[in-house]
Amino acid sequence: MIEVVSCLHAAIIVSNLERSIEFYSKILGLKRVDRLLNYPGAWYQIGNFQIHLIEDVNYHTNREIDLMKSTRNPHIALAIQDLDAAKQQLLAVNCVVKMSNSGRAALFTQDPDGNAIELTWIEIGA
Repeated sequence: MIEVVSCLHAAIIVSNLERSIEFYSKILGLKRVDRLLNYPGAWYQIGNFQIHLIEDVNYHTNREIDLMKSTRNPHIALAIQDLDAAKQQLLAVNCVVKMSNSGRAALFTQDPDGNAIELTWIEIGA
């Protein structure tokens, strides 16, 4: 049996790298790190985990993300410290926001290509 010990990264396909960098860097506030590959993309570091944006200008999702289903969509989940501030910041830049159907302190949004992102409040130091 394979023993998985950690998750290293998630790769997300995007159609417009600069637009996605704006979202992941400025709206989500993720820390961009160097990458040494020869195709268009951007990497972000979150603790021991990375998000790899990979540009494919021909990428078009062929299915609609239904944020009303929230957790039943393919998504990436990120821990945050202030859910209300995150919600207000997303709404201020016209991002779709859907609070979690489960009643947890979490919301769902989408990046510019429609990839679903969960932001979950995690109490620090608990």
